[in-house]
Amino acid sequence: MIDQKPHTDTPAAAALCDGRVPDVEGVPTSKVTAQGEAGHGGHASGVAGDTDRRYLWVALLLLLTFMLGEVVVAVISGSLALLSDAGHMLSDVGAIGASLWAIRLAARPASGAWTFGWKRAEILSAAGNGITLLVVAGIVGYEAIRRLFDPPPVEGGPVLVVALVGVAVNIAAAWVLAKANRSSLNVEGAYQHILTDLYAFIGTVIAAIVILTTGYLRADAIASLVVVALMLKAAWGLLRDSGRVLLEAAPRGVDLDQIRSHLLENEHVHDVHDLHVWTVTSSLPTLSAHVVIDDSCFSDGHAPQLLDTLQACLGGHFDVQHSTFQLEPASHADHEPETH
Repeated sequence: MIDQKPHTDTPAAAALCDGRVPDVEGVPTSKVTAQGEAGHGGHASGVAGDTDRRYLWVALLLLLTFMLGEVVVAVISGSLALLSDAGHMLSDVGAIGASLWAIRLAARPASGAWTFGWKRAEILSAAGNGITLLVVAGIVGYEAIRRLFDPPPVEGGPVLVVALVGVAVNIAAAWVLAKANRSSLNVEGAYQHILTDLYAFIGTVIAAIVILTTGYLRADAIASLVVVALMLKAAWGLLRDSGRVLLEAAPRGVDLDQIRSHLLENEHVHDVHDLHVWTVTSSLPTLSAHVVIDDSCFSDGHAPQLLDTLQACLGGHFDVQHSTFQLEPASHADHEPETH
């Protein structure tokens, strides 16, 4: 998301937006990011780091250990709710494994044809997590509906014990991942898997109690359908957000007209066109635009200073990590091809 910051974000940015040379020492002359860093050489990572990898490994080991025990009990007890939880747990393990692999790929530096590196590997991982949730939801949903009409016997006692342990394990795993950088869509995808599993175990606990106290066997299938609904909700969120990034839509909440108007407030700027805003990966919004300025700015040497002004304004008031401007003289309009 690109958020507008207060207009008086920094004295330097305010001075540049007013068309004045800032008297604050140390103002960058090329690019200012929302964090106040500068320079064209290199982009903010926008990817998970070493700390997030450690959190993911801890969660992975917790879930893998529990999943093996859950499969055994699910087969012995005949509980679909437990088996569906185990299937979802398997998808959790796979999701976290894919997230770890994606983080490793995303950390690779840009080189050759990969001008932004492999940063979108994390977005692909998040999309994969969403697809996995859809597949598991479809399988569990089909079996749950079948068992609503013909419920098999279910041993409520073992189901209740395993489900209670599952709640504790998933609370621990969710707590670990909650400390990670969830602005990364990749980490958020793994977190949503675990959170959905936590809700599933809570539903299984309720189903087991109902079976033990009333003997109503269909409670197991009903709990499974609740799990399916939660899977579908999480899958939709991941696929929606990753789809926006992969299709290079403007980040949610961005107002292109507001950005254009803000840039037009600068002295000597006549027009802003071919304005594009997209997201390379989580927390790495990017902008490019053609800016039409006075012809005199090129002859009197003011063009570089105006470029500094535009980039300082953008970095000082909007959360943009990387921006590229093409400055064009007003007389160039007759030669400009059709704009986007």
